[in-house]
Amino acid sequence: MAEAVVETSFMDPFKDILVNYLMPEKCYDELFLQFNLLHVDCLKIVISKGLGIGIILGSVLVKLPQILKLIGARSAEGLSFNSVLLELFAITGTMAYSIANSFPFSSWGEALFLMIQTVTIGFLIRHYGGNTIKGLGFLAVYFGLLTVLFSPMTPMSVVTTMQASNMPAIIFGRLIQAGTNYRNGHTGQLSAISVFLLFAGSLARIFTTVQETGDSLMAVTYIISSFCNGVIAAQVLYYWNSSPALRKKTE
Repeated sequence: MAEAVVETSFMDPFKDILVNYLMPEKCYDELFLQFNLLHVDCLKIVISKGLGIGIILGSVLVKLPQILKLIGARSAEGLSFNSVLLELFAITGTMAYSIANSFPFSSWGEALFLMIQTVTIGFLIRHYGGNTIKGLGFLAVYFGLLTVLFSPMTPMSVVTTMQASNMPAIIFGRLIQAGTNYRNGHTGQLSAISVFLLFAGSLARIFTTVQETGDSLMAVTYIISSFCNGVIAAQVLYYWNSSPALRKKTE
C-alpha cells in the first residue's frame, strides 16, 4: 500500500506564524508548496496584511516625535486643541465601529495607539496653555465616555453614526489646523515626522481597508483622511524655513 507523500517547504518552521498573521493556509500552500509566486489573490492578502501590521507597528511611535517636541519646547504654540478633539472623535469612531463589526485587528489596530498618543497631546496642549486642571478634566471625561461607548448598552446605530460622522470631523479638524498654520505663518510645534507618517499611513489604509474589510464607509473615511493629511503635509513643506522666532524677528 503506497504511503501518502507529505509536501514540505523550507518555510515550514514559520508556517504557524505566517498562517495566523499574514495569510490563510491555502495561500501558504500556493506560495511555498506550489511555488505559485504570482497568485494575485494571495499576493493581495499578503501585501494587505503586511501593510496593516507595518502601520500598527509604526503607529506605536507615529506621534511620539510630536509629544517629545511639545515636552522639549514646553509649549504647544501652533497646535489647535479643537483640531485634536475632532481627530480624537474620528479615531474613537473608527475603533468602536471596527470592534463592533469584528474586523481583524490588522485593519484598525493603529487607532488604539493613535488614540493614546492623541489624548496625551490634548492634555499637553491644555497643560502648557496654563490649564492643567482642564487637561485632567478632559482625560477623565474622555475615558468615561470611552467606557460607555464600548459597553453593551451602546446601540450599533450610535457606533455607525459616529463612523459616518468621521468624514466631517476629519475635514473640519484638519481645516482648523490648516487655518491656524496659515494665520501664524508657520506650523509652530507641529512635528513634520508625525505629519508625514500620518499621511503615509492613511494612504496605505485605503488599500488594506478595501482588501480586508470591504467596508466602503471606512474606505471613504481613509480617502478623505489622506487628502486632509496631505494638506497639512504640504503646509509643513511650505513653511519649512519658518518658525515662531523667525516670524517675530521678521515682523
